[in-house]
Amino acid sequence: MDLRIREMTDADCDAVAEIRIRGWQTAYRGMVPQAYLDALSVAEDAARQRRRLAAGGPRVDLVAERAGSVVGWACHGPYREGETHTADGELYALYVHPEYIGTGAGRALMAATQRAAAAAGWPRLLLWVLKRNARARRFYERAGFTPDGAEEPFEVQGVSVPEVRYVRELT
Repeated sequence: MDLRIREMTDADCDAVAEIRIRGWQTAYRGMVPQAYLDALSVAEDAARQRRRLAAGGPRVDLVAERAGSVVGWACHGPYREGETHTADGELYALYVHPEYIGTGAGRALMAATQRAAAAAGWPRLLLWVLKRNARARRFYERAGFTPDGAEEPFEVQGVSVPEVRYVRELT
């Protein structure tokens, strides 16, 4: 089946929220408190996606569409260093609906993101990933990213969930 990568629209917000929430619930099981994962709301996330999309800004949201259905989502923009942006780009998120993992949607979203980041003139693309998320780390490493040694704690319901930073040179 053909896979199409395109910019996200308001009409995609429900599907993207479903992908993001199911992605969290699948990928982060055993890493993030289960009560937190169980409480995630697709409706609340869709509303948040709509508000963010309507507000505009430097973020770029891409969706992977197969046979008329959105099966993946990625967003990127300037790298965030606290409240400021740097000269680098950042992959903020990349999720594929659990039923479509391994179908090429993630690779296609990653390739489109890297092309867009390079076209934006960013010398590097950075991302943060949960330290214990071996599957995602392998995916990013296959896409040319390497850990740069930076780590940050991410706290969920009082539980520290460490993240590691990955980087890929674009120019």
